[in-house]
Amino acid sequence: MPERAYFDWNATAPLRAEARETMVAALGLTGNASSVHAEGRAARQVIENARQKVASLVGAEAKNVIFTSGATEANMLALTPALQVAGEKALRDRLLVSAIEHPSVRSGGRFPAGSVEELTVTNAGLLDLHALRSALARTERPLVSVMLANNETGVIQPIAEIATIVHEAHGILHVDAVQGAGRIDCDIAALGADLLSISAHKLGGPQGIGALIRQSTVFGDIHIAAPLITGGGQERGSRAGTENVAAIAGFGAACAAAGGARQADAVRMVQLRDRLEAGIKAATPEAVIFGAQAPRLPNTTLVAVPGVKAETAIIAFDLSGIALSSGSACSSGRVQASHVLTAMGADAELTRGALRLSLGWSTTQDDVNTLLNAWNTVISSLLKKHANAA
Repeated sequence: MPERAYFDWNATAPLRAEARETMVAALGLTGNASSVHAEGRAARQVIENARQKVASLVGAEAKNVIFTSGATEANMLALTPALQVAGEKALRDRLLVSAIEHPSVRSGGRFPAGSVEELTVTNAGLLDLHALRSALARTERPLVSVMLANNETGVIQPIAEIATIVHEAHGILHVDAVQGAGRIDCDIAALGADLLSISAHKLGGPQGIGALIRQSTVFGDIHIAAPLITGGGQERGSRAGTENVAAIAGFGAACAAAGGARQADAVRMVQLRDRLEAGIKAATPEAVIFGAQAPRLPNTTLVAVPGVKAETAIIAFDLSGIALSSGSACSSGRVQASHVLTAMGADAELTRGALRLSLGWSTTQDDVNTLLNAWNTVISSLLKKHANAA
């Protein structure tokens, strides 16, 4: 059976060798990290070493890293009215999110539905800053959540500028940095983010582990007054429960590896992505590449060809040995119109046909050649069927 080509890195990345080795070593430990004996202290040391590596990836202090089961939980932990700044008791009264956020953010977290407002984006997929300013003017104690880079288009938001606008309105800014961490610069202080969510499996760590990271705001330290999971003092009271030592260890190792190789990987992936997009446009000039006019992640292409449905194309590519997707993997098993493209004002037919191609550190020229060869065959066949059915 010929080797498959993997182009779904934005859904999940392969486990890095460094993460696997570190996890295996951690699995050999016996102690509970909350125990004071030598075995417990050894487990605690593994967690704290990993915490430092995760913090280093985003330029944060280790004490501000809260480990969670993944970015969805990290987002839920952050999106609560019960955020206290410098000891204040007043609740956040409104949540403002962009219309292109991940479903775990668009759901509103723990805010009442009537207290959540979606903000429009431009046709390029960038947050409409005028809409942000207008919404902030109507809100006394806002919490704003904007992703660093979109999981479908790869479009990078001007987070530092957004942070300035939010802080001028005495708001708190949460940033879902899942797709950006390990791929582009993600320094929490430079971004101006007050809260930052990241996920291990997007950058080569294990699935089922992530983190919410805090930064001292311009107004003082943020305290999450209402943890999601209570009943224990783990994670400095922010998340109860015995820590997943092996997964945390793998997370830390993946962060260290991703951070060390980030710049070189980004240069190589941009070259591969540009070659891939040029090949697609040469084969199908009518193809539309979304977000191409805005800053994007170095590894992401979202493309649609009029007359081609995503669900049919994904199956055809899979049978040809190519793994790709239509967008967010959190809609697993369901191919549906992209809410991201709808918010960007894309044609309805194109929103149902968008294919996401995402690369990673081990993607090769041969992988790109394999995809382009399959593209010529699969898309040509699907277009003929569409023409015959018309």
